[in-house]
Amino acid sequence: MELNELLDALNAGHTITGDSPLHEVMHRTSQQALRITGELNGLYQEPARVRELLAQLTGKPVAESVTVFPPFYSDFGRNITLGERVFINSGCKFQDQGGVTIGDDCLIGHNTVIATLNHDLEPRRRADMHPAAVVISRNVWIGSNATILPGVTIGDNAVVAAASVVTKDVPANTVVVGSPARVARSLADTAKR
Repeated sequence: MELNELLDALNAGHTITGDSPLHEVMHRTSQQALRITGELNGLYQEPARVRELLAQLTGKPVAESVTVFPPFYSDFGRNITLGERVFINSGCKFQDQGGVTIGDDCLIGHNTVIATLNHDLEPRRRADMHPAAVVISRNVWIGSNATILPGVTIGDNAVVAAASVVTKDVPANTVVVGSPARVARSLADTAKR
């Protein structure tokens, strides 16, 4: 099994069983991610070097307009896509096997957790993983200590308040707060002021 086969399965939402060859590929890829994030987080790195390491982690070019303040953690790395002018503050943790896409002009606050895997509820199948992508659309602001759960899409211009737990899709142009996060207001109201 190869990484591209694993990515195809993950992006199609297929269950990755705990005893499968795909799980072995996932584990090998995770070891590479841990090595790269160890280098990223171990010492001070110039911004250009941070982007180089992120490109190694993701296997994709990272735009010069992207800024990440380490430490930054990912236990897979190969299923992260970053847009232009993305800012990720320190302490963020991405479990990206299921896919994390961050659109242009997004701000990701300190210690944000983005999760894209669930384990099976059946105790005998607990090692099986169910991937579901997280999509953060354009111009989204996620406050510090937020948690975004698998399968969530956050619409354009939305704001996720600090410490919120996002369990379902967030409509564009809204502010969500709480655990579970719920719509607190529309940004259309703000634009009228």
